[in-house]
Amino acid sequence: MEKNIALMIVPTGIGASIGGYAGDASQTAQKIASHIPLIVNPNIVNAAIFSGINENMYYVEGWAINQFAKGTIGLLPSQNNKIGIIFDKAIPQNILNIHINTLNAIKTVYGIDIIGYEITEDKAEIEFFKETNGSSTGTVKNPKTLEKAGQKLIKNGANAIAVVCFFKEPPEDDYENGEGVDIVGGVEAVISHYLSKKLLCPCVHAPAFEDVSITDKIVSPKVSAEYITPTFLPCLLLGLKNAPLLVKKENINKESCLTFKNLHSVVVPHNALGSSVVLDAIENSIPVYAIKENSTILNVNRYSLQKQNDIIELEKYDDYIKLLESETSNEKK
Repeated sequence: MEKNIALMIVPTGIGASIGGYAGDASQTAQKIASHIPLIVNPNIVNAAIFSGINENMYYVEGWAINQFAKGTIGLLPSQNNKIGIIFDKAIPQNILNIHINTLNAIKTVYGIDIIGYEITEDKAEIEFFKETNGSSTGTVKNPKTLEKAGQKLIKNGANAIAVVCFFKEPPEDDYENGEGVDIVGGVEAVISHYLSKKLLCPCVHAPAFEDVSITDKIVSPKVSAEYITPTFLPCLLLGLKNAPLLVKKENINKESCLTFKNLHSVVVPHNALGSSVVLDAIENSIPVYAIKENSTILNVNRYSLQKQNDIIELEKYDDYIKLLESETSNEKK
């Protein structure tokens, strides 16, 4: 497929000042996508009952992005995917009922093809915590029970999977003020990475909490989407509806699949450059833009990587957008 696409990454669980909260990088992604088709990781556009996804974006989970950049998978553009939902057995019945009402509402309003759901045979048993560097991570005691439920859904016709696991209530911190790190974000990535790899289809996670009350406190606009709803499931389903399917390297059809060779550029926070995507892009002579206005708790920049000649620093996302505008203008001349 002869098509230029860009890739925007904002890793989850590292306190990114833009994109570290609840869909707060959506407007930036939409501006970029108005100039070039854009791959986004779910963290950029997911916002509980809202989604910043649009028709010029490709919704791709982090493990799949890594493999895409390595050339081990291709992305097959798709529409109206058949979505299955995995629910953790640990979810209390009253909370599960809220999620079932939610998926039925999504089907009714948006016409999304949800083929059904599976409740895991065992509790997934999720733990979340912070690394010594402050980033969030976690463990899944029983990942196989999630995989088994996903396999059942795929057997029943699903080609994209949403998964909802039961989480303990997180401790109070600065997240509601639009500061700090999303304490559950890291383990959510662990879950979606695992399932994407095992099931080889788009897989994205949302947590279910026991406390479904809605606060009447005013919180930061950067996180407010998560404080007005008892469920975060809708953004997953809206993103997965048209998420590209994952194709193994040996099965890639060059006429229909996107590969890393289609990448125009990669754009990332300036001090979160430790991803293999960045190194793979450099190796393949794909421009990498590090945006200084987007900072994280990490300190992996082009200097610590010793790649100052391979990574282009820009002050703002708007500077990257201006480069895209300039290229478009030159092409028209």
